[in-house]
Amino acid sequence: MHNNPSNQDPYDIKALLQDYQKLQQGGKPVFLEEEAFERIIDYFDDLEEFSKALEAAETSITYFPYSSSLLLRKADVLISTQKYNEAMRVLAQVEMLDANDINLYILKTDALLAMDRQEEAVRLLEEAVQHFDGADRIELLFELADVYDDYEEFDKVFDCLKLILSEDPVNEEALYKICFWTDFTGRNEESIRLHLQIIEEHPYCELAWFNLGAAYQGLKLYEKAIDAYQYVLAIDEKFDYAYRNMGDAFIRLHRFKEAIEALEKVLELSKPEEVIYEAIGHCYDRLKNFGQARFHYRKASHLSPEDGKLLYKIACTYFNEGNYASAVKVGEGALRFNKNSTEVNLLLGESRMAMDQFKEAIAHFSTVVRAKPRNKGGWQALIRCLLRMEYWQEAKQQSLVAWEYTGHKPIFIYYLSAALLGMGKTKEALLQLEKAVIQAPKLLNQFIALNPAVMQNRAVVDVIARNKRTKS
Repeated sequence: MHNNPSNQDPYDIKALLQDYQKLQQGGKPVFLEEEAFERIIDYFDDLEEFSKALEAAETSITYFPYSSSLLLRKADVLISTQKYNEAMRVLAQVEMLDANDINLYILKTDALLAMDRQEEAVRLLEEAVQHFDGADRIELLFELADVYDDYEEFDKVFDCLKLILSEDPVNEEALYKICFWTDFTGRNEESIRLHLQIIEEHPYCELAWFNLGAAYQGLKLYEKAIDAYQYVLAIDEKFDYAYRNMGDAFIRLHRFKEAIEALEKVLELSKPEEVIYEAIGHCYDRLKNFGQARFHYRKASHLSPEDGKLLYKIACTYFNEGNYASAVKVGEGALRFNKNSTEVNLLLGESRMAMDQFKEAIAHFSTVVRAKPRNKGGWQALIRCLLRMEYWQEAKQQSLVAWEYTGHKPIFIYYLSAALLGMGKTKEALLQLEKAVIQAPKLLNQFIALNPAVMQNRAVVDVIARNKRTKS
């Protein structure tokens, strides 16, 4: 509502305060103009010395009883000190003096909201918007958007911003805000139409192009989004958020090399962020360049040392290279952040199993099935490990338990058959195998992978061949 006095000449305000003090003391006659009182009130208000600000406001009104600007300052201070009803009475006086000052409506809104009279605040602003135009109307629309935001009427926030842009298509604040609210409300189609109209009139408005790209991205139209971001960068080659969003779009299209190029530009143009290094690491991961993936995950981890997920990703790069000892070392570090993490325990279990450390592997897999008993991945890993150890009876028992917990997944019938074969219970094993092949023939390869030598067992081959013929 007022300028910050810190931007003004300190000697000026000092002289005004001295005159004001003389006025209060009632000594030598001093005359202060209306503007001088405004600056004194603003000075105390900015220092949050509200009692002095209120005293100055009341003093000023004795000299200028019909000054709407001084009354507005008094109301502002009263609102700051939570004297809302008194503020409303002062604002009623202002309304009689000057109903065309938008500060009247903004302060009334603040008071009504503070008194939890949201509907009245909305009604007041909606009516006020109709009576103003130009910059005042736009300011009131921003105020109304903020009220809708506070009370979670998010679609109406979007509507207010649309109205602002219909009057001022290149309003930066509205363009920045509508990008967020488009994503939040999912009104991407409307945003596309709006920004295409703006671009038609203002083809060099980089924010309009950016918002267009973001709306296309919201609809998963990644190619169109990338095209829009390229227009942004043609206008402003240092628009880092365009590179950021373009990088994400390239990742969605599995164009990882191009994504890396875009994300590296983000690092050149802005402060390094964990999320950017992690995204670059992900791209290298998908390109199977595990050394570079690890390098960038470590960069991200240095920026966010409390994020165990990044250590897990580093451990995965070692696992994918077959460096199981390093995977275990880093994975154990990740486990310190969450000892019950299913993904970390699965990784550690698989790494230990690859190193023939079966007991340790079982401990990790057991943690997974305890944490997520309905998830088949942990059970599969546990039973595979038991089969590798030739703990046939335990593998059989866990296959039955897993079958129950996971809603009768047929993979566990295959595992049960493998356990029974290991126990020498061939007839029962073949019955279970036949049942599994009938239910889920596509999972047969997973059964064979448990022990490829099983295909040398004629009875097993006969069961598989017979049921394949039946299916065909």
